[in-house]
Amino acid sequence: MALNKKPVHGMKDILPEEMQLRDYVQSVIKDTYRKFGFTPIETPCMESIVNLTSKQGGDNEKLIFKVLKRGEKLNVAEAATEEDVVDFGMRYDLTVPLVRYYACNSANLPAPFKALQIGSVWRAEKPQKGRYRQFTQCDIDIFGEASNLAEIELILATTTTLGKLGFEGFEIRINDRQILKAMAAYSGFAEESFDSVFISLDKMDKIGFDGVEAELLEKGFEKSCVEKYLALYQALGQQEDGVAYLAETLKEYLEPQVAQGLQEIINSVSATKAADFKMVFDATLVRGMSYYTGPIFEISMPRFGAACGGGGRYDSMVGRFTGQNVPACGFSIGFERIIMLLMENGFQVPRPPRKVAYLIEKGVGGQALCEIIARAQEARQDGSQVLVVRMNKNKKFQKEQLTAEGYEEFVEFYREALKN
Repeated sequence: MALNKKPVHGMKDILPEEMQLRDYVQSVIKDTYRKFGFTPIETPCMESIVNLTSKQGGDNEKLIFKVLKRGEKLNVAEAATEEDVVDFGMRYDLTVPLVRYYACNSANLPAPFKALQIGSVWRAEKPQKGRYRQFTQCDIDIFGEASNLAEIELILATTTTLGKLGFEGFEIRINDRQILKAMAAYSGFAEESFDSVFISLDKMDKIGFDGVEAELLEKGFEKSCVEKYLALYQALGQQEDGVAYLAETLKEYLEPQVAQGLQEIINSVSATKAADFKMVFDATLVRGMSYYTGPIFEISMPRFGAACGGGGRYDSMVGRFTGQNVPACGFSIGFERIIMLLMENGFQVPRPPRKVAYLIEKGVGGQALCEIIARAQEARQDGSQVLVVRMNKNKKFQKEQLTAEGYEEFVEFYREALKN
């Protein structure tokens, strides 16, 4: 029987041209994030199935690639439930593994801890353009910082990175889960129904007010609650300062520091940003993960009609492992979406600088030396990386060392030749 030449359905082979782009984008991401103090880490591709199904991953928990027990542990004949035959799963995002990592290693990590993680994740979903069952995520997270300095740093680091990749005119949409809950409580919804309400609200950009209203009524919510809820959103659309409006309207349901903190994030980022984007308060922003506890944000690119990443605060997640909550906040760039947009728009990976070594014989000086250095300066202006050094007695060994460092061209200058 002939072997199957195609990759597993929903996954793909990456050809050299795309791989070159992916490597370049990752290098820009890593270099920029390191300058903000983030430290690269790595976690295993598989996690305990108990961790992955702890009701923290929203709908992604329905998409886990589950791994069967092995050897004597696997007894299919006597298995009564899935738990009897499954013990691991492929990670569906990088956040759950990161929290487990922090819970295990926090004693050996600095406080606050700023983590950078890039790796593959797997979801058993329906493949479509730009969406595969195996894909790369790129996350930065901060543990141990309770103030909104964490959100400000995360947003600035991420937007600076996007700017370096040539993106401009995008938006960072921002909201707070506490505002979402206050709006639902103000409208009369019971707390246990909030998640169901938010699921419908999250479809606002696709189905509009009428669609959200119809879906909430179909779920059995009282018409008076639904009308009050949507009227609040419609009134919000008429306000110049939505955060201030909600702070006043929801003051019986919302702590004043929530709105103040959100406004401080918006103002601080807007005043210090290094890329071309704007901060936009969006009270319809939900973010699907149920583990978010505070500010949430998302990258929106209206020019491309796409969202390219998001994140938020999840202060209760570490406590699920240790029994003690730790402030935590993260931001994930939509790596695959960014690669797709760059490729569709003909982005060319910058060529690395040509590395040239000028080897100058000992004794060359004066005007001749000035002319050599001037020539090197001119080559540097044209984009080359030029090393100017004296020629060693063992020139062959010197060239071998420089070749190992990436130098691909050697220009030699001798006293006798320069005299002519």
